[in-house]
Amino acid sequence: VQLQASGGGLVKAGDSLRLSCVVSGRTFSSTAMGWFRQAPGKERDFVAAINWSGGSTYYADSVKGRFTISRDNAKNTVYLQINSLQSEDTAVYYCGAGILSSKESYYSSRRYAYWGQGTQVTVSS
Repeated sequence: VQLQASGGGLVKAGDSLRLSCVVSGRTFSSTAMGWFRQAPGKERDFVAAINWSGGSTYYADSVKGRFTISRDNAKNTVYLQINSLQSEDTAVYYCGAGILSSKESYYSSRRYAYWGQGTQVTVSS
C-alpha cells in the first residue's frame, strides 16, 4: 500500500491550500483516511478524518470551520481543503489509511496502518 501526499507549499496567512493524498495497492473505497500534522519538535497531531464512504467526518477542534476533508473513491484520493491559513498551521501534513471502526479510533495515529511521506505547509505571517 502506498500513499502519496501533495499540495503543500509556502503561503501567506489567510491563504488557502488543498492537500491531496492518492492511495494505491488496496481497495481505497473500504479504507478510512485521516490527516495528521507534525510541527518541529512536536508530536504528530490529529487534524481530520473521514470514513470509507465519506458519510462521516471528524475534525480537531483547532481546525473546525477552516478545514474540510473529502474523498473521491473513483480517484482513490482524499483531500484536505485548508482555508484562512494561520502561522500555527505550519507543519508537515501526513495522510494515513486504515480499517477503523469506533469513532475514537479515527483520532489516534496508532490506529492507521499506512502512511504517506508527508507534505510541508509553511505559513508566513
